[in-house]
Amino acid sequence: MKDIVLNKDVPVSAYEPSWNSLRKYTIPIWFRDAKFGIYTHWGIYSVPACGPNGSWYAYNMYREGTPQYTHHLKTYGHPSSFGYKDFIRLFGGEKFDPEEWAELFSKAGARFAGPVGEHHDGFAMWDTRHSKWNAAKMGPKRDVVGALERSIRKKGMRFMVSMHHAENWWFFPHWRKEYDTADAKYSGLYGESHNLEWEHKMPDAADWKSQWRLQNRPSKRFLDGWKAKIEEVIDRYCPDLLWFDFGLNFVQEHYKREMLAYYYNRARERCQDVVVTYKRHDLHPESGVVDLELGSFDELTYHPWITDTTVDAGRGWGYLKDTEYKSVETLVHYLVDNTSKNGLLLLNVGPKPSGEIPEQARNLLLGVGRWLEVNGEAIYGTTPWVTYGEGPTRMARGGMFSEEQGVKYTAEDIRFTVKDDALYAICLGWPGEEFSIRSVADKLYDSEIVSVKMLGTDEPLSWNMTREVFRVKLPTKKVCEHAHVLKIVRKHPFCKS
Repeated sequence: MKDIVLNKDVPVSAYEPSWNSLRKYTIPIWFRDAKFGIYTHWGIYSVPACGPNGSWYAYNMYREGTPQYTHHLKTYGHPSSFGYKDFIRLFGGEKFDPEEWAELFSKAGARFAGPVGEHHDGFAMWDTRHSKWNAAKMGPKRDVVGALERSIRKKGMRFMVSMHHAENWWFFPHWRKEYDTADAKYSGLYGESHNLEWEHKMPDAADWKSQWRLQNRPSKRFLDGWKAKIEEVIDRYCPDLLWFDFGLNFVQEHYKREMLAYYYNRARERCQDVVVTYKRHDLHPESGVVDLELGSFDELTYHPWITDTTVDAGRGWGYLKDTEYKSVETLVHYLVDNTSKNGLLLLNVGPKPSGEIPEQARNLLLGVGRWLEVNGEAIYGTTPWVTYGEGPTRMARGGMFSEEQGVKYTAEDIRFTVKDDALYAICLGWPGEEFSIRSVADKLYDSEIVSVKMLGTDEPLSWNMTREVFRVKLPTKKVCEHAHVLKIVRKHPFCKS
């Protein structure tokens, strides 16, 4: 059989805006290897800082009966006299330091990072030519996306931007004449007016999702603007990763295909390997990477995937004045569990309106970074093993929002990753004097094990293996907290060398 010779002078064919063409996309190795990223919800909603789900304050402040509406009445007055736009003058960002943010994300061990480019509220965090309602012209008067792009790349991390603005069409009650959301001069922020026939009587709807389905579908003008903003971010900031929220589901299909083809072709021209993430089935499954909000898979998957979650336990996304935070252990276990199942972790932080990152959030990130400093070898650049793990603790279900189960792992729960001939067994607790693993005994020959050690110490560890269990005598002192990694180096069991 003749060798195949590739002609490097023939360019790779461009992507066409069709699923048949876009399925040629391949997930880049840098993304598979990165495992951990950080992004920030920072915007106008950081000012009221009222939950639950603080980034949805703009939606709920105009709707009677919500906690945000009640808070708004008590704190700022009726929404008819103090609208969402009026928070912009309070969104100063006077302590925003992109270098400091990037330094923190790097110390936390993130391999990619970036901001929310535009949330559902219609306020862009870059100097866009498509709207005057942006952070470069108002509020902080900084091109936040541009500043972070430079700082994050300087620290050696890949740069991401998340885009949520597809939901702006549904977000504000344009039919409520008493509110500024109905005033045409603010349409650049609140979106194009529609469903004005609802002024006197809205249709019955069980919840906000049902109401959204009853609204008119987005206009051509809205969809053109949606795509134009994304293309502007692509051209100006060359993101390595574009992350999309649920609103992508509502975008007409041709626009999604055209956006993807544009991004992938621009990356191809730059010799850049890029990633797009999406939720549920909002894109063709071979055209990007699926994201599970506040959830993860309960088994090892055949495809890479990513979780987006947040440091606060209240799921505020944006900064909240009063909230509980997750623990470092919870975040480390999340990262380890995802990695073992072919997943990645994207962790959100909500800075204060001043641009400061809350101290508790900062401490959490640094805690994750300290664990990765010792054990990152078992995370970065690894692949899943033939089984993701073992132990008594199981998720009741996997998938979107499965985080609400509050799974608590123990020292009996073990997760596996591999890199070449190194097998990493990660114990989600401290097992004591001895570490027992059944999966290793079930799948390895004792003649293939070269050495066993715990990451964080060079002390060689004694071990023995039967057909039922692999036992390792552990060091007398713990080398870290939260999770402990055995590195098992192997060779071919029947090779003499």
